[in-house]
Amino acid sequence: MTEDFRALPDLASGALGGAVVWCNDEFYADAFNLVSPGKPTHDPADFNTKGKIYDGWETRRRRDPARDGDSHGLADWAIVRLATPAVVRGVNVDTSFFRGNFPPFASVEAATMLGHPTLEDLENAQWFTVVEKTGLEGDSANVIAAEPGNQLVTHVRLTIYPDGGVARFRVYGEALPDPRFLGGRIDLGATINGGRITGCSNMFYSSPANVLAPGRAAIMSDGWETARRRDDGNDWLIVDLGAAGVLHNVVIDTLRFVGNAPGWARLTDADTGEELLEYTALLPDSEHRFRIASESVVSRVRLDIYPDGGISRLRINGQVSAAAGEEYGARWLSMLPPDQAKLCDTAEFFE
Repeated sequence: MTEDFRALPDLASGALGGAVVWCNDEFYADAFNLVSPGKPTHDPADFNTKGKIYDGWETRRRRDPARDGDSHGLADWAIVRLATPAVVRGVNVDTSFFRGNFPPFASVEAATMLGHPTLEDLENAQWFTVVEKTGLEGDSANVIAAEPGNQLVTHVRLTIYPDGGVARFRVYGEALPDPRFLGGRIDLGATINGGRITGCSNMFYSSPANVLAPGRAAIMSDGWETARRRDDGNDWLIVDLGAAGVLHNVVIDTLRFVGNAPGWARLTDADTGEELLEYTALLPDSEHRFRIASESVVSRVRLDIYPDGGISRLRINGQVSAAAGEEYGARWLSMLPPDQAKLCDTAEFFE
């Protein structure tokens, strides 16, 4: 990829459904902190009986390479289940606030295990390297590109050498969800369904990617908010749908935006310019539902807000077209390792 992979979604994020499923040690600080969606925090005065409390994952100081039956040598590791199958393009091993206790090196491996694998399944999986053993800096965002490749993965394993603390672990990738769960009417723009923001006029206060997240916004910053415009223009964003489809309705949610919601909105086909939702008034702190008039197949949409402000969620509900579904299913299968591809019944795709 030529673009900055940090523009891709963090598919390890707990906000999307990513989770830590196993770690070999979390003596000082819980490994589940690795996938917390927010930025790490730090209170220098916060201690407990084990020592300083960190908003991250921290292991004890290693002395014995065979501790806990470890076959990795002097290293600690955590396994993260991604929110959806994806191609990993890069990671951020964030060591914020870990200064004298950060690991000097880390590596990342990946595996593909569809369904609900047990720990034993994961231990016996075919792991391959996506980030070679790489030096880290303390109290820093260590952003590292992944090895080139196009294999879909479901789990990643972060290994730190020999021990220490990591505040957050971000895994940036192209989401390619299982087509067996994309049938019927779904939100074609949702991140976990492969939707992605590919253009935006302004993101001064918060990222437009938030509008494609699951659930409703808990706070204002869990949405997209632009700076106040002082000209005659308006703000906008473009969403590439997970798969092309026929749209049925759109939800524009201004929840949490009380004094700063847009006054109006308009939705168009980003490729053809066809109007899908005419210039329409919006209310603050409200979930708006609108039917879509067009029955043509759409792969990208543009949302214009007037003149500026914030929305918390954008839902683009529709059904994957037959042609797009066939193409997507074939591509998805081709990106799986053979042992996983043979487990998929293609007759179930897009039912």
